[in-house]
Amino acid sequence: MSRREQGKDAGLSAEQLSVAYGRTPVVEALDFKVPDGALTALIGPNGSGKSTVLRSLAGLLSPSHGAVVLDGRSIARLPAKQMARRIGVLAQGPTAPEGVTVIDLVRQGRYPHRSIFGEWSQGDETACENALALTGMADLRDRRIDHLSGGQRQRAWIAMTLAQETDYLLLDEPTTFLDLAHQIEVMELVLDLVRNRGKTVVTVIHDLNQAARYADQVVLLKAGRIVVSGSPGKVMTAETIHEVFGVSSIVIADPVSHTPLCIPAGGRWGVPPA
Repeated sequence: MSRREQGKDAGLSAEQLSVAYGRTPVVEALDFKVPDGALTALIGPNGSGKSTVLRSLAGLLSPSHGAVVLDGRSIARLPAKQMARRIGVLAQGPTAPEGVTVIDLVRQGRYPHRSIFGEWSQGDETACENALALTGMADLRDRRIDHLSGGQRQRAWIAMTLAQETDYLLLDEPTTFLDLAHQIEVMELVLDLVRNRGKTVVTVIHDLNQAARYADQVVLLKAGRIVVSGSPGKVMTAETIHEVFGVSSIVIADPVSHTPLCIPAGGRWGVPPA
């Protein structure tokens, strides 16, 4: 049955999801539907539960209550390899063993599609070549990961995730520790995967303006709960930014992208708190 035939049950969602670390609740009673074919940004202050939500959607954390549901079924009931064929995950700051080349790394993305003793197939090879082409890494296929720039390394990891051929990509702070040029490079790649390749992407982002510029949907979290979600224009207001971050700001239209642009204010600049 195709996802379209599954109707309202199709897709990835959290239903009354609660997650705790030990006895400490981190996410509480969260309801969240991932829109298909869109880029969703999870934003919020440190400790708001962004990465916990992302890891829960990937099945890497078990809920204390509620469930993550994929096409009408709790992911807790899905075998690991089946999950890995549907959802690709890129953790924050991934590292590869010394000496690993780009193509070696990308080929690791094929593990969900191969049996223990299965031979490397033409389908595996095609998936890897497509992933290299989509990320612009084909010419660097034989380069060692530790010899790449920050942006190139991140594109190599994204290529590995693409080689899984999943519907969903979950990215945890993919631009952290990158300089501005490489941040733009990575976010433009992610946007292309959504707009032109039909991927559904959920990413944790710290930069509010980056989220507003690239995301179709922004989910603003505080203390493990969703304060507001929707388009950047709906979410990025001076009122919500003050409520969640405790920061006064002025929100104007970005002169380039025409998306909301948050300018911190207050304090020495003489703008009173919102």
